[in-house]
Amino acid sequence: MAARRWRPSRLTIRARLTLVYSVLFLIAGGVVLGATYLLVSQQLPDNSQTMVGGSPTGGVPAGGGLTGHGASGGTPAGSPPLEGQFTHATDGTRQGALDALLTQGGIALAAVGIAATLLGWLIAGRMLQPLHRMTETARRIAEAPAADRNLHERIGLDGPEDELRRLADTFDLMLERLDHSFDGQRRFIANASHELRTPLALNQALLEVVVFRRTASEEVRQLGETLLEINNRHERLIDGLLLLARSEHEVLERAFVDLADVVDHVVELASQGAVTIETETAEAATTGNPVLLERLVHNLVENGIRHNTPEGGWVRVTSRTGTDGSAIVEVANTGPAVARYEIPSLFEPFRRLGAERLATRAPGAGLGLSIVRAVARAHGGDVHAEPREGGGLTVAVSLPAAREPDDGNGDSVPRQDATSFE
Repeated sequence: MAARRWRPSRLTIRARLTLVYSVLFLIAGGVVLGATYLLVSQQLPDNSQTMVGGSPTGGVPAGGGLTGHGASGGTPAGSPPLEGQFTHATDGTRQGALDALLTQGGIALAAVGIAATLLGWLIAGRMLQPLHRMTETARRIAEAPAADRNLHERIGLDGPEDELRRLADTFDLMLERLDHSFDGQRRFIANASHELRTPLALNQALLEVVVFRRTASEEVRQLGETLLEINNRHERLIDGLLLLARSEHEVLERAFVDLADVVDHVVELASQGAVTIETETAEAATTGNPVLLERLVHNLVENGIRHNTPEGGWVRVTSRTGTDGSAIVEVANTGPAVARYEIPSLFEPFRRLGAERLATRAPGAGLGLSIVRAVARAHGGDVHAEPREGGGLTVAVSLPAAREPDDGNGDSVPRQDATSFE
């Protein structure tokens, strides 16, 4: 027979502490009540203690001082013996006292036990209050839109230098190191991207001089154009890295934006090629950075065009308001079949579908959907993708409902239109 698997208790720590307090109190109370019962039973007189010299009269000999009443000289004829009456009365009094001690002591123990349980519940909650504070801080950090968001928060637990204080200080130290690590990573990406811009710009200038020189041969021109295309791709990669590092910060300055205007503007400028772009826009109001939101929609549309079928493909872009008031942008496209387990990896930097699935010869840098997710989370939203039946993806971005900010004078901020994205 297989051993039974151990299952952890479903009781909370507070309930378990209260249960321990109550059980220990009842055990201690029962021990005290039993000891009291034994001590009192020893102190109460019994039959042997009431008989002094064999007489219940407290020292008067049997028959002494009593005359002329029967052969024994102690009791009248036909009456129960005086010794039996006294013994019966003593036994009844002693047993009644002990029974009353047990009954009333048990009732008192139960009443005090209930009060002790309630008091133990309150004390346990008070003792666990620092743990609740640590749990709330950890939950806020864990539920943040991005992994590195809210790492600046600290528990800052006060009180004596006990186990809970040391645990809180250790947790704060871990958060501080994680915060510094993520900040260093973002600064490195930004600095490296800026430093790489200079040699790329110099390369582009030199290549353009060579390519557009009148004396350049056809082979030199083709080689130069190929190198310029590679140089441009590297520039797009650096721009993507800069935007990714920027969009991972929470957006503090927000403006009123209708995503329907953003969709119309992006689709108007998109190079469709052999892919047909369909739009179905409805008001989808949110607040955020207009430039970042335009880049979000642009990356979605560009991703739908790039990862499509060579002929007869389409991209459908819709905007709408959700049932909870959130602004939703959804982009669906035809294309190669995508396994559901591959979808999470598509949102990681430098991850893209295999080259054999691409309809174009110039794949992106693998940052498109990563930037989409970073921008969405920086605005307090999220992105979700599902494979389409027959091939392609449906990517939906949900952003919080619009909040009407004011300019400090009680006037609402004017909403952005499409012309502000240029």
